[in-house]
Amino acid sequence: MADDDSAISRRTLLSGTATVGALAAGGYGLAAATAQSTDRMPPALAGKSVLITGCSSGFGRLSAMHFASLGAHVIATMRNLPRPEAESLAEEAQAGKLKVDIVEIDVLSDDSVTKGVAEAERLTGGPIDILINNAGIGITGPIELQDMAATKLIFDTNVYGYHRLARAVLPGMRAQKSGHIFAISSQLGRVIVPGAGHYSPTKFAVEAMAEQMAYELVPHNIGVTVIQPGGYPTDIWKKRNVYTKALRDRVSEERKAGYPALVARMGNEDGSGRTADPMDIPRAMAEIIEMPVSERPARRAVHPGNKPQLAINEISAKTQVDWLGNTPYGPWIKAVHKA
Repeated sequence: MADDDSAISRRTLLSGTATVGALAAGGYGLAAATAQSTDRMPPALAGKSVLITGCSSGFGRLSAMHFASLGAHVIATMRNLPRPEAESLAEEAQAGKLKVDIVEIDVLSDDSVTKGVAEAERLTGGPIDILINNAGIGITGPIELQDMAATKLIFDTNVYGYHRLARAVLPGMRAQKSGHIFAISSQLGRVIVPGAGHYSPTKFAVEAMAEQMAYELVPHNIGVTVIQPGGYPTDIWKKRNVYTKALRDRVSEERKAGYPALVARMGNEDGSGRTADPMDIPRAMAEIIEMPVSERPARRAVHPGNKPQLAINEISAKTQVDWLGNTPYGPWIKAVHKA
């Protein structure tokens, strides 16, 4: 956690001539965040606008309902509207008298992202306060078996999709000098399991992209947090199997023969035996938003079980501070890592 000096140091990094008072007037600045009660349960997000990608199921849908239940105006996005998942989400939100608008965004499309974010800002009446980059896919199997169709699809979804959304919301966030971006990564964004295809490569890229943005956005009072879930029982397993079975069917027998044990698992993993509560993810993000801006973490590992990435997170942060802490980039690096 940052001490008072760290908070003051971060304020001095803000670009332009904005004062702490002006930040507070924006409703999302340091003064406003610091003034929040530390013992309020549950956290209150009234007045905040939240855009979430991939809300048809899993963490996205749960986050949409959770943030809305805390008072936020949620823009829940998904592709291929209309669809049953959108209808059921709208019905659930209406039953709970929650403010959830459903907007079509296909994270693979520049045009769809641009139009979707513009519609979200119209519905919320201004820039987005919180972006949750969540939409993603998995395609398993050895790297050699990942043909270019599978490779392009997973990178376009898991990496370029996050980039598209960040670029779309950041002009508004910078204009209001406030905001926060969450990137849903994975513990596999730091550690690697053989046979997981390009999932780790894409999540490693997400980790790097988010951390770089975190440094660059310090002067704008915009935070970035990487969420690193472990394995949870969501629909990602079923969806991953669809992509993986299609890949397995089109890969040559000669290539598959090189990896019999790994190929045998392709498209047959259902996530059974995983009992952790997927609500851990939206709860963790809500807790982070309730923190003063200067104290929000660069990364949060979320899972009740083993978290092998923690040691890597720690040494990575130390390495960045030791390497660049005394350079002109030092104030940004130290602000992000609370050094």
